[in-house]
Amino acid sequence: MSKKNSAEEIDGEYSDGNISENGTHATDENGDATGAETLGADPQGDEPMETSLQNELAREKDKFLRLFADFENYKRRTSKERIELFRTAGQEVIVSLLPVMDDFDRAMKELAKSEDKEMFKGVELIRTKFKEVLKGKGLQEMEVNEGDAFDAEMHDAITQIPAPNEGLKGKILDVIEKGFTLGDKIVRHPKVVVGN
Repeated sequence: MSKKNSAEEIDGEYSDGNISENGTHATDENGDATGAETLGADPQGDEPMETSLQNELAREKDKFLRLFADFENYKRRTSKERIELFRTAGQEVIVSLLPVMDDFDRAMKELAKSEDKEMFKGVELIRTKFKEVLKGKGLQEMEVNEGDAFDAEMHDAITQIPAPNEGLKGKILDVIEKGFTLGDKIVRHPKVVVGN
């Protein structure tokens, strides 16, 4: 069918009254009028077309506001996740460096016993710099002292030994390995000995 023939057919349908003024077909397959129904008006004419259009507009506005609120929540959530990711991005690397820090602490204890004070100073400078770099990345040492109350959420109990006195029952008697936090998250729990 050529473009000219299809244009004439459309003009013929419109002039015959088969197409309403808004461009929708005025009849369905059974030949019943449907133009008013597609606009949302009541077929009996009880409800004015303006009221039905206002109701439809209100529904669309409500749908838009809900969609907009969902999108705002999505943006807020992804922004929060992105910030959290950046804050703990190097967590795996930092956690793998914690045994090196433990080795520095053990080396400092042994070097303190030796006569070579220059070597002790050199290793102490390297250890301090290493700790400061990790601190700059958000790593903090957890403050755990002997005599503190044991908290299963915060501490790992390696063993329990009889308490030297009644006041130390359920308390930390010794800290075997230091604990660390990265931001607000505990990356290594302190390993402690608890009195019972």
